Amino acid sequence: MKKSNDKKFPTFTGKKKEYFDVLMEAREMVVKQVKFHTDEALNYQKDSAGEKAGMATHMADLGSDNSRHDLELRLLTEEGNIVELIEEAIQRLESGEYGKCFDCSCEIPHERLKIKPYARFCTKCKSLREKNEGFTPD
Repeated sequence: MKKSNDKKFPTFTGKKKEYFDVLMEAREMVVKQVKFHTDEALNYQKDSAGEKAGMATHMADLGSDNSRHDLELRLLTEEGNIVELIEEAIQRLESGEYGKCFDCSCEIPHERLKIKPYARFCTKCKSLREKNEGFTPD
């Protein structure tokens, strides 16, 4: 049963369907991680007794709680970015641009797309970007 907030995607066939299925599987996995980290970030607000976590009695406990909360928020941001990259990849699949490097327009190898289905750069261009600009998200 589809949820009312699920996006409608076109029907693909052949190789496009294969890539679409991989993208949707990755999207589902990341959405589950987002839900988990959202719950963790919200649960930070209360400890097991139902009291505010910020009411820790020891400074080390408070620091640990804050670090955990910060980590959950960073993970949420990163995972949200990945969901966006996956949805952009689905749009490229629809438009026929999927699997083409953003920099050199060459085909991104199938092996790379299996590992990172939302990849925007071939391995050569990705390496050049990392050397010249530091880490850039794929």
